[in-house]
Amino acid sequence: MDWLLAETESLLRRYWIEAQDIIDNKVLFKDELFHHIFDVCRQLVGSKFEVITSGSAYFVEVIAVSKKGATAQILEKREIQPLAKPLIKLAICVPRFPVLESVIEKAVEMGVSEIQLLSSDYSFIKKSEKISDGKWERWLKIIKSATQQSGRGDLMALNTPISLNEWMKSMNPTGNSMCLFGYEGEKTMGAKEFLNSQNKSGLESAWILVGGEGGFSTQEVANLQGSGCQAVTLGAQVLRVETACIAMISILKYEMNLMRGL
Repeated sequence: MDWLLAETESLLRRYWIEAQDIIDNKVLFKDELFHHIFDVCRQLVGSKFEVITSGSAYFVEVIAVSKKGATAQILEKREIQPLAKPLIKLAICVPRFPVLESVIEKAVEMGVSEIQLLSSDYSFIKKSEKISDGKWERWLKIIKSATQQSGRGDLMALNTPISLNEWMKSMNPTGNSMCLFGYEGEKTMGAKEFLNSQNKSGLESAWILVGGEGGFSTQEVANLQGSGCQAVTLGAQVLRVETACIAMISILKYEMNLMRGL
């Protein structure tokens, strides 16, 4: 089967589409997506590729291309498995934007279900600062691009910034959720040690909190621990923000058996 063969050889291109673009067993392409697929990626009549949307993937063949749009016939459909539980969620005190963009891309690829942006004592932005529409659109494009590359069936949620204090008030670690944050304080528990001490049966979600490039203030650490968020160490080396995010996500996925195949 062409679809399975292409996937096995990693040659199959994927594109994210909106559900309303599927009409009568056909997919319609227009505007920016049309430009990307047919002008940038040079797809033609007869080209075959995969489109994904809302938990489903469609193997399609292009049957018509005009100056402003194109149509593809759906040949096959498959369901994409949803993210396994517990869902990994990332709260990050906003670092410099290039760093944040790297984190967003890798979080999508690593299967993070959502990112909550935070302002804190040492974050790059303060709560009162508004993120421009252009910057926000860029981040959403990064999410779509990483979704296409990784083949996941949903778009990771990216939530507008709130203060760390506000976020802590909304957090309530219970039997079906947990929260941990990276911190290099004295006598901090190791991440593996903490996870092994938890009853993970029935766990629905796990929040990872990562500080900005200045880390957390002493008061913030005290408040976090008082709210039930567990401080964990990631080793003797001081990690950059993006490295800490990937490390903590990887540890959770491994310890919670989320790296298994389908």
